[in-house]
Amino acid sequence: MISDFKEITKIRLSVSVVFSALAGYLLGAVEVDVYTLILLAFGGYFMVGASNAYNQIIERDLDALMDRTKNRPVPAGRMSVKTAFIIATVFTIAGITTLYVINPSTAMYGAISIFLYTCVYTPLKTKTPLAVFVGAIPGAIPFMLGWVAARNDFGIEPGTLFALQFFWQFPHFWAIGWFLFDDYKKGGFFMLPTGKRDKGTAVQTIMYTIWTILISIVPVFGVTGDLKLSIVAAAIVFILGLVMLYYAFELFKKRTAKAAKQLMLSSVLYITLLQIVYVVDKFIR
Repeated sequence: MISDFKEITKIRLSVSVVFSALAGYLLGAVEVDVYTLILLAFGGYFMVGASNAYNQIIERDLDALMDRTKNRPVPAGRMSVKTAFIIATVFTIAGITTLYVINPSTAMYGAISIFLYTCVYTPLKTKTPLAVFVGAIPGAIPFMLGWVAARNDFGIEPGTLFALQFFWQFPHFWAIGWFLFDDYKKGGFFMLPTGKRDKGTAVQTIMYTIWTILISIVPVFGVTGDLKLSIVAAAIVFILGLVMLYYAFELFKKRTAKAAKQLMLSSVLYITLLQIVYVVDKFIR
């Protein structure tokens, strides 16, 4: 029962999202408030958990067709649609309420995230590769959400954090779409921009990786308001980006599932270390 609850709310993904939100908060906070940090952690988990539960309800028949997802609680029959819907609803209410306690803006962006993920991204996944573009919007909100939680304001700083995580999503998800291509095909999902594991997809992956790297170092030039980055931190972030870019080129050269998986792993490492470098740089600068 506990394992099914963790699966329906995708607890590992939720933890990574909460990590992004907390990093954004620490970057935006003038003074760190532990109470707000705790609210943001729980609110973030509730929002992601709700989105994932709705997603698994909507896609239950398609999930049953894919090896990767057929053992999820709903398609496997271990959890009823009604139970999953109750969890999703409770998490939605709890998430929006918790984030509203921080400030209304945070709750609004959290609600937008659930709506886009559930009502736009999920239905589009079987229709068009553009679904990844739509899905990148809620996927990029957490980093930005943390700053909004700290400042109750949207400006160039959270906009930059949003853009960074938005562009990062493309190489990350296209890498996943590449090495899970055959499994996704069983469910009717076409996640790659050209619909194929070809040079066109690999080239676009390289381009979006380059955009991600460029955006990641913009704060060093002092054009992003209170979001600043030292030269040393910018150099570290740039090198991390080059590592991800190396694996993007490896995918272009080899076009194998193994190369795609290496790119996916390097993208996860990149965004995690980038957020740590950003936060550490702020507090030691």
